[in-house]
Amino acid sequence: MFKKEKIKDLHYSVSGVISADQLQTAADAILAEYGKKAKMPGFRPGHIPLSILRQKYNASALSEAIDKLINQDLNQYVTDKKIRLAGSPSVDLAGWKIGQDAEYTMEFDILPTLPAIDLDKFTVVKKTTTLDEAEVDKALENIRKNRSTAEKQDADYVAQNGDTAVIDFTGFIGKDAFPGGAAERHHLVLGSGAFIPGFEDQVIGHKSGDEFDVNVKFPDEYHATELAGKKARFAVKVHEVRKHILPELNDELAKSVGQESVEKLREHIRQILQDQYDEAAKRDMRNELLDILADKVKLDLPETLVTQEYNMAKQEHDRAHAHCDDNCGSDHKWDEKKERRDAERRVKLGLILAEWGTQNKVEVSRDDLQHAIWDEAARYPDPKQVFDFYNKNQNAVAMLRGMIFERKALDAMLAHVKTKEKVVKPTELFQQASAK
Repeated sequence: MFKKEKIKDLHYSVSGVISADQLQTAADAILAEYGKKAKMPGFRPGHIPLSILRQKYNASALSEAIDKLINQDLNQYVTDKKIRLAGSPSVDLAGWKIGQDAEYTMEFDILPTLPAIDLDKFTVVKKTTTLDEAEVDKALENIRKNRSTAEKQDADYVAQNGDTAVIDFTGFIGKDAFPGGAAERHHLVLGSGAFIPGFEDQVIGHKSGDEFDVNVKFPDEYHATELAGKKARFAVKVHEVRKHILPELNDELAKSVGQESVEKLREHIRQILQDQYDEAAKRDMRNELLDILADKVKLDLPETLVTQEYNMAKQEHDRAHAHCDDNCGSDHKWDEKKERRDAERRVKLGLILAEWGTQNKVEVSRDDLQHAIWDEAARYPDPKQVFDFYNKNQNAVAMLRGMIFERKALDAMLAHVKTKEKVVKPTELFQQASAK
């Protein structure tokens, strides 16, 4: 049982003692359970004398008994004090030896009590926009492009922006060809930006059978550091040029994408765009509310959680920049003060959302989880890999559940704050949302 305590803010240091007799009694109960299944020469299972079990297993049983009894003390202490642990406690047994009373000291942080938050006093900006019909036309044009057919052109046809050129190419730095810089019969959509800047522009204007050089410079931030910032020459041969023939915008095209008519397709696109506008606006509102909560709500933070969050960010940073050198620029340098502030902010907001959400009965349903996994899977070429990942990784499911809970808690909070509408252009809305 605990004998004394020392409390400073959210940090607790408590000391206790377990008598040698109490400890051995608990260890004997553990040995008795083990003896029911243990096998030992000369004895039937379940009939091994306790004295024999002690000779062989007493040390491990005592260790297990200490853990069990300390946890019982801790659970009783937490219940009596009406506190909640912020993490696993650290325990010091102060040189305990078998046969002695076990004197121990335990240190741990507790979770803070969330103060009352008067959300009615907060105001966030709700950005609205008018649907531009030109965006609908642009989406329709993209549908036509995605269903276009690339038809091979005559030998005298000159490649234009938007055409596909079937080419061979070999890249050189100086007189030497560099690894990974060559391909045969590569299908390059001109104007797509798939190749480094300047390459596609120099293919435009050529026709099948042409052989020529393309001179470009690799970007300074190119992913292959051995090529970054260097001038290169590509020997190019055009085998053929294909022009993309777009289908007519009619009801047949609409039916091919699951709509009854062109007008129904337009309505469908309008709804999709409006949903995107609404979600972008809501992302901004969420971010603004998070800034307000971080600034206005006063909350003591458990050092255990802040240190854990800081260390996780440091490990992620070190992994991401493991191969960086002086050429990586200043972005890879670790700013301890800034990262510490960021860790404190993340812990603070996490605690606020967790506490407020729990108090206000926010729940994550099975459908919420399934929709989130489906949405993520839709972004990958092979959705089955995403489903398999979550089926086999319950920790990932728990993390996803936590993220959904925080978003739902934040959305529930938004229902209580005041809003001030601001009309913006669609492009401005998406820029603001993506910049957060």
